Amino acid sequence: MKAAVDKARALAGDRTVAVNAGDVGAQILAAGLVDEVAIDVVPVVFGSGKRYFGAIDGQHLLEDPHVVIQGEGVLHLRFRVRR
Repeated sequence: MKAAVDKARALAGDRTVAVNAGDVGAQILAAGLVDEVAIDVVPVVFGSGKRYFGAIDGQHLLEDPHVVIQGEGVLHLRFRVRR
């Protein structure tokens, strides 16, 4: 996983590398390769669904949000991963 992230960073140069949530996001988060998590909250309640990061072992703490943007029916949040 680290090799793939290193390659993406090399190809991106000074641009940001973004990875979606799900199983790949969970693997990269578990490997300690995520600097920041962005979450968009929409006021919809489902009776069931998939976990944002799929199955992930252990606890991964986030700082308080450093970006909070309230939009029309959505709240955009960005959290730095606590090291």
